Amino acid sequence: MTAPAPVAPPAAGAAAVAAAASKAAPGSLTRVADDVYAYLQPEGGWCLNNAGLVVGGGRSVLVDTVATEERARHLREEVERVVPGGPDYVVNTHFHGDHTFGNGQFVPRAVVVAHEGTRSDICEAGLGLRHLWPGVEWGDTPLTPPDLTFRDRLTLHGDGGPSTELIDVGPAHTPNDVVAWVPERGVLFAGDVVWSGVTPYLLMGSVSGSLRALARMRALGPEVVVPGHGQVGGLELLDRTEAYVRWLRELARDGLRRRVSALTAAREADLGAFAGLLDSERLVGNLHRAYAELEGLAPGARIDVAASFKEMVAFHGGLPSCHA
Repeated sequence: MTAPAPVAPPAAGAAAVAAAASKAAPGSLTRVADDVYAYLQPEGGWCLNNAGLVVGGGRSVLVDTVATEERARHLREEVERVVPGGPDYVVNTHFHGDHTFGNGQFVPRAVVVAHEGTRSDICEAGLGLRHLWPGVEWGDTPLTPPDLTFRDRLTLHGDGGPSTELIDVGPAHTPNDVVAWVPERGVLFAGDVVWSGVTPYLLMGSVSGSLRALARMRALGPEVVVPGHGQVGGLELLDRTEAYVRWLRELARDGLRRRVSALTAAREADLGAFAGLLDSERLVGNLHRAYAELEGLAPGARIDVAASFKEMVAFHGGLPSCHA
């Protein structure tokens, strides 16, 4: 089982605090289909992820939580307006803290569900993400691993309402990525395999695996796609994410051919159609993964996350902004 490497140490002093000084507004729950809602946190940058809610048939499923205690409490309040008492299940699409740190707000009522590899990675990573941005008001986010795990596919039946199919499509964003598909409503919660207006991040997952995952999601024929970060859309979100991944792979091939480092290749890159995406520093980490795969590293295999993050800081000119 591949698990995350230790994260880089935090930036020190005023710079770290300044990077998190501007807190984004809380998210909001929006109906995207009958019985299906998306919880969106604009603008979708670092630690400002999306979540989702599927209701009906006397059972409810929350797809992902959020990064801080305050945001998790707000998410719970929004969910309880639709489902008094809270959800029956909480699904974690992958192990990253912005999608899992809020789990504790929903137990013991809810059963937390994830891929078995995600549970292992949550336990190993712990609360390490908090150390990257010490200026964020994380609050109390007790580590709450999944209670129920699976390997390939699991269906949470709605008993008269829409079912939620959990499908393992990783490695893509991480070694194990799960998407939540609501076939009766045509809604796909894509986790961080799909991005909207935000630079994808593949360092811990796979370039080739991301392309396979996108093809599998496209074959489902979703009408509504809720990305892990950014605004809701349709199949065009898969197209845009795929275009970035293919561009990244060609950029990596060129960088290896010229024998330049991932950081140099990122600095010299013409972002072109992707210049408007948030968090462009992720290109450095993405190139590290793309380089490694082209040189034979297996999809989802361990990689030096700490060194890559330090280079992303160098590319950005300081600690990347986190407004959670």
